[in-house]
Amino acid sequence: MLLYAIWGALQAKSQDGYRTLHFLSPHTSFPDTGRLQGHWYDSVFYPTAAHYQDSTVLLIVPNHLRKTGSIDLLFWFHGWRNNVDTAAAFYELTRQFIASGRNAVLVLAETARDAPDSYGGKLEQPAEFGALVGDVINALKKQGMVSPGATAGHIVLAGHSGAFRVIAHILAVGDLPVQEVWLFDALYSQLDKYMDWIARDSAHHFVHWFTNQGGGTDLMSDTLMMQLKTKNIPYGLVQEAGIRPSDIKMQRVLFVHSLREHNVIINRPDNFQLLLENSFILLPLVSKKAGLTNRRVPDR
Repeated sequence: MLLYAIWGALQAKSQDGYRTLHFLSPHTSFPDTGRLQGHWYDSVFYPTAAHYQDSTVLLIVPNHLRKTGSIDLLFWFHGWRNNVDTAAAFYELTRQFIASGRNAVLVLAETARDAPDSYGGKLEQPAEFGALVGDVINALKKQGMVSPGATAGHIVLAGHSGAFRVIAHILAVGDLPVQEVWLFDALYSQLDKYMDWIARDSAHHFVHWFTNQGGGTDLMSDTLMMQLKTKNIPYGLVQEAGIRPSDIKMQRVLFVHSLREHNVIINRPDNFQLLLENSFILLPLVSKKAGLTNRRVPDR
């Protein structure tokens, strides 16, 4: 249940074609006992007050979102030295999400704010992610963005770089079913958790978009592909320059190799939008605003 005190922090804003909503939830990563004393990395200290106290959740809600029934949710977790607002802006997540025309809500939940830290805090613990999903639905109801009887629908987890850890733990805890996982240069460890999730259900859809500049994501991708082969789980490997929508739609497990840099594989070209448009589970909007989609990859 979302604490009543949190409702005072609700901040909604209307934009062209969508609305944004900021609110606070006690079920984000922080504050958490694991960072009450701050965190040292590479001889630099990151104090708790500046980096491990923010419990912000940012929602991006299309104007044409279906308000009744189940509401699909796409969670984006940012990587190191970012926060929910800088990640949404720098990687143009909002623009790509709205352009995709999906009937869903984009959710950015704060983790370590502006710090080089992959620790997922409370979201690594049982029941916390499920409670966060409940807070998201309640916030949408409070603002009249969905009907009083709306419930959480399909869930997609996506993220860049250091997001790998919090996503892996959410999958392992298994509070709620997650149908799709999209990683952008974000496979550094936790392979057992990803492998277990992939093997658990033949309907699970996994994509890792990786580079040779990610500090080991290419080697981890090779390792995971070898593990999949050992377990006779089919997967695809394609080059970014030649990817087609059908590659995403037809490969349950897909690795996309990019020759670009670690921080520039999400937008321009709009690879986040490409995944959104070819999601296994997210429904399109009933009415899509003309002129928003600018993805350049044809199906062939």
